[in-house]
Amino acid sequence: MEYIGRVNKFLDDRGFMLVRYMFVFFISMLPLIELRGTVPYAVALDLSFWPAYVTAVLGNMVPVPFIYLFAGKVLEWGKDMKLTGRFFRYCIRKGNAAGEKLKEMAGSKGMFWGLLLFVAIPFPGTGAWTGTLAAGLLNMDFKSSVLAVMLGVVFAGVLMAAFSFGVFGFLF
Repeated sequence: MEYIGRVNKFLDDRGFMLVRYMFVFFISMLPLIELRGTVPYAVALDLSFWPAYVTAVLGNMVPVPFIYLFAGKVLEWGKDMKLTGRFFRYCIRKGNAAGEKLKEMAGSKGMFWGLLLFVAIPFPGTGAWTGTLAAGLLNMDFKSSVLAVMLGVVFAGVLMAAFSFGVFGFLF
């Protein structure tokens, strides 16, 4: 927390409020961190909630169409290469496992809702990146996949905000 205080002081001293929002935007684009890590970070930076929340959602959604359209092709292309093969095969296994979990959870007719819930639950490995990769590997419809991921990201952001502000503090 001391580190965040130093970052705040550095940015305050220079009047860089926009830079804070840019941090939020770009951090939310990163796999593994995504919106789940960005919302608590924005709260720790003492940013206004709604602008930070919208910025995090938009940042988390930027890579989604690219993941859907290109990730499967890139992973298949690189899975047999010496340098990248091991990591790419891991990503394919993770995407396929997530796809199987989606199928199991939702059945064939409820894939939209299954994908939405998969992305919305703020557990490690269930964010927009993994959900979109699974949707692409399962050949789900592009528009419904992006919509389900977006709604899941919005809901995950609400949950993370509630956790960040201590709404669920009575549970722990």
